[in-house]
Parts: sequence; structure tokens; C-alpha cells
Amino acid sequence: MDSEQITEKNTDTERILNIAIEAGRILLENGAEIFRVEETMERITGHYGMEKRDFYVLTNGIFATGNSFAAVRQISVSSGARLDKIVAVNQLSREIAEGRYTPSEAEERLEQIRSMRDKRPIMQILASGVGSAGFSVLFGGSPMDAAVAFAAGIILYIYILYVANPHLSKIPGNIFGSALVTFICIFCYRLGIGEGLSHMVIGAVIPLIPGVEFANGVRDIAYGDYLSGFIRLLDAILVFVSIAIGVGVVFLIYGHAFGGTII
Repeated sequence: MDSEQITEKNTDTERILNIAIEAGRILLENGAEIFRVEETMERITGHYGMEKRDFYVLTNGIFATGNSFAAVRQISVSSGARLDKIVAVNQLSREIAEGRYTPSEAEERLEQIRSMRDKRPIMQILASGVGSAGFSVLFGGSPMDAAVAFAAGIILYIYILYVANPHLSKIPGNIFGSALVTFICIFCYRLGIGEGLSHMVIGAVIPLIPGVEFANGVRDIAYGDYLSGFIRLLDAILVFVSIAIGVGVVFLIYGHAFGGTII
């Protein structure tokens, strides 16, 4: 094999591995489990004929080798789940395995998936309000409790979109967010709006709960990916603690100001 053939083969290897890594990056950034990422990368590289390949995937990084090429990618820890992107990448990998995409077409499709737009802010805000109201009712709240939770959930997500995400890190963002909705619920409760303060607060903080991250951490541990699983669980637990601090501080301030218990 002459030098030109070797160069061409190495270029193909690098390209295929980069396609697989990009697919894995999109999955990880949007909350996919470790086993799903590795399975997708194996499926893509296997179809394109890369026989010697190894992947080591963590919650915040991908280490990949193939033939004579190796790559490392740092991934931001997921702050939310975009299931539509995860489904799209999974479908793409299966279609690649069926021979329906050339490497160039796969690269183009991955770029399209990465560029998929988020839901409009108004839709996210309304979804937060509806989710808060629904969980308030689920935990035994009255219709008026749900109405307060709905309003608090809307205000909370406006805060998340325009204050916490652009300007604050995860821990202070969640502390201030949970404190904000707790204050709103107590204020409404003092005005006689709502019957069960605990039901209002529980519903209002629901948009902050990292349910997907916690569930994926448990699933990763169940599949033997202990390090990634514990990283995700620790991240989720830090959010839980931050929410508890925000809620608890407001209740303590209220208790010192007005005395008595309020739940």
C-alpha cells in the first residue's frame, strides 16, 4: 500500500469516527444514557467498515479510537432532555446501518439534527405552568392551589429562560428559583388564595426537578456504567439540595417574621 492509499484510508477512518462521535455528542448533550450512546456509535462505525474501534463514554466526555486514529471530545453535562433529538439520532443510526446514507449525507443529517430548534419560549413557559398545576392536583391540591401553582410555574420558567440560564450557574440558579416560587406561594396563601400551601409549593418547584437526569443515572448504574451513573446522580442530588435550600430559607424567614408553622 503506497503513501497515498494510506493517507486516504486514514482520512476515511477519521471521517467515520468523527461522524460517530458527533452522533454520540448530540445524544449525550440531550440526556441519553451511556449504553445508548455506545450502541449508536458502534452501529455507525460497524456499517462503514471500521473493524478496529473502541469507545469509552462518560457523562461529560467521549474517548474513541479506530484503526490508527484517536479522538477525545469534552461534552457539557446535560441540563435538560431533548427527546426529539435523541430519537432522530437513533433513527439515523439505524438508517445508516441499512445503507441509506453515505458519510456525506450522514454528516449533513447530523448537522440538521443539531440545528433543530427548541420549542418557542411561550410554549416552554406555558408547559411549565401546566406541569406545576397538574402536579399540585396530583399531590392533593385544590383547584385554587393548582391555579397558584400554575402562575408560579409560569413566573419560574420566565426566570429560568431569561435570568438563570444566561447569567447563573446551576446551584445558585436553582436556589433562587425555588426561593422565588416559594415566596409567591406564601404571598398568595397570606392573601387567602389557595388552601394548601404545601400543595402549591410542591407543584411550583416541579419544573426544577431533574427527573430525567436522576432516572438516567440509575439506568447507567444498572447497565454497569458506574462512574457516569454516579456523576449523574450526584448532579441530580445537588439540584435537589439546592431546591431544598431555596424553599427552606424562605420558610425560615417567614417563620421568624410571622411566627408559627405555615404548612
